[in-house]
Amino acid sequence: MSRGIRSKPRRAALGLAVVGLTASLLGVAAPTSAAATTVTLGGGSGIAFDQGLPGDVTQATAAGCTLTAVGYDRTGNLVGLTNAHCFIRADGTKLVGEPIYKNIAPAGTAFNAAKVITPDTDTGVVGTVTHVSTPNNLLSDGPDGLDYAVIDLDETKVAPTTTVGGVTITSVGAVPGVGVRMCKQGQTTGLTCGFNLGTSGIWFAHTVWTWAGDSGAPVVVGQTLVGNAWGLQHSSPILSIIADMDANGGVGAGFRVAA
Repeated sequence: MSRGIRSKPRRAALGLAVVGLTASLLGVAAPTSAAATTVTLGGGSGIAFDQGLPGDVTQATAAGCTLTAVGYDRTGNLVGLTNAHCFIRADGTKLVGEPIYKNIAPAGTAFNAAKVITPDTDTGVVGTVTHVSTPNNLLSDGPDGLDYAVIDLDETKVAPTTTVGGVTITSVGAVPGVGVRMCKQGQTTGLTCGFNLGTSGIWFAHTVWTWAGDSGAPVVVGQTLVGNAWGLQHSSPILSIIADMDANGGVGAGFRVAA
């Protein structure tokens, strides 16, 4: 399943994800003033944050998810999308205003899942969460939600890309018919593919493998983004997410993927 991954046990919208993280790498030179200040982000990139904990984010405190897409809204803001449940505490508090860092740890694969979250503190904060939707609530009594979050990205620090790992996103489109092959690119398990199983309430179900930290991963057919991955082999249609952002207004309204 796909949930936010963190270095210590912590409840998320789909339950408890516990992943052991290794210690910091040895022999890495201290940051210098010449360190790069621009990072590349796109659908499939890993992000790091600390879910509102006090103090600066560190490898020991960081949680992580995956970006669904990066693009622009109708007013020209550079915007990132991911899952809502990444930014909802166990008590239901939505972490609007949460600072976002790039996760510079290498992405994993289905056979060698990533277990380390390394926030890029040299570059620093690259965006801020501006909207957190209703989470999916598939395993709870809450209302069904599209489970997406909007991040206002800092254009002075972020260069958008259409390709991350094995996925390239050049357009958005409707969920295809049953049996159509689709793939996802996530920070924890990398590129995995499967088949569409059809509509499941406001979502769609599929056989694409995901795990904790893949939350938000783009689900694509070819180079067309059709949904976000949030766990239990379920996703929310990207066209439904865009329509909801349009209805809400503000950052993200009029979203289009970066070319």
